[in-house]
Amino acid sequence: MPGTKKRVLLYSHDSFGLGHVSRCRTIANAIAEADKSVSVLIISGSPMIGSYEFRSGIDFVRVPGMVKLLNGEYDSANLRVDVGHTLEMRSRIIRDTADIYRPDLFIVDKEPLGLRGEVGPALHLLKERGTPLVLGLRDVMDDPAKLAAEWERKNVVPALRDLYDEIWTYGLPQINDPLEGLDLAPSIRHKTVFTGYLRRELPRHADVPHAAAETDSPYILVTPGGGGDGVDLVDWVLSAYETDRGIPYGAVIVFGPFMAATARDAFRDRAARLRNVRTLTFTNNLGALMERAAGVVAMGGYNTFCEILSFNKRAVIVPRTRPRLEQFIRARAARDAGLIEMLDAERGREPQVMATALRQLPQQGLPGDVVIPGLLDGLGNVWRLVARQCAHPHRRPSPLDEPATAVAAAPALATVDAPPGRARV
Repeated sequence: MPGTKKRVLLYSHDSFGLGHVSRCRTIANAIAEADKSVSVLIISGSPMIGSYEFRSGIDFVRVPGMVKLLNGEYDSANLRVDVGHTLEMRSRIIRDTADIYRPDLFIVDKEPLGLRGEVGPALHLLKERGTPLVLGLRDVMDDPAKLAAEWERKNVVPALRDLYDEIWTYGLPQINDPLEGLDLAPSIRHKTVFTGYLRRELPRHADVPHAAAETDSPYILVTPGGGGDGVDLVDWVLSAYETDRGIPYGAVIVFGPFMAATARDAFRDRAARLRNVRTLTFTNNLGALMERAAGVVAMGGYNTFCEILSFNKRAVIVPRTRPRLEQFIRARAARDAGLIEMLDAERGREPQVMATALRQLPQQGLPGDVVIPGLLDGLGNVWRLVARQCAHPHRRPSPLDEPATAVAAAPALATVDAPPGRARV
């Protein structure tokens, strides 16, 4: 799209954790880097979005935050108003942003209709204008039966059928097909494109975290992602170091910004009594810690898995199984492919089991030893898909728009090794 000024809008509900905002940031940075004439605007509910580095040409609109309660319901994160008012504000902000920004492409992350349907009005508005609408899915959503029930309750299938032009899956069917096992019409399945996983790179100007800069000895990076549900993992790792003081490599534990303060404080006290364990709450440059690590112990969310592949790190994944089986399904498939090792916490969390895994981790094979064509081609393929969708003007003229210019056609996309009813870039 050289010589044109195009606009891409990304939506991410971000009610919990770092996964969705991190994925959207990665995609936005790749788009802005590929073509300096493209502007990317992210709509997000994450309180952490301002902590990340963005390339030139990217900005974000933060809608009022929501939190997911233990019973599965949602509540306002900070505002002292009821959840209905918060959702109404979010929905209006999303629709008005789409109306005024007038994107050439709208990409919705994971939730087809947004949190409690909040993105629906924006989808209908842009559909009437002829704007291409894309749903972006991670490689694993949940157990198919649970996902089918959830989408039935949320009335998702009509949106997939009538609103969305394409469904981009940021993974490969060799690992997992997130729509496998769902009763979906062929017309919906034909919209699916597998891109490959999204390669991660180190931020250009971010500082190296002190925990890495202050040590010359090899260490194991322990990361529960956002940390809101990572207490069991950190406890298990600390118990292993407390039980087996001879584990060859020390650890750097990153709690995550959403771990409860009381849990963090208790873990810091325990780590302080161990000579080779360091801790920190959060870093926006986890990649620098991972790049220098001898191995990784993680819960196995999508973004952490992409980082493990990108930095070619030996890893032990300890997936959660509640409230979703997403991490377990991903870890099991990756283990079966020979990319990582997995520990199932449901079988018990004996300290010696983790200690043995930590001892063996540096001797594991590397993910890069396994040849899976297209495994980390996601960002390049996403850009080609964006270029194809934006190859022709979709925005109607507006007094605020600059005069339209000729648009160069994007190169054709090849479909390789796709099963029937599936396309892979």
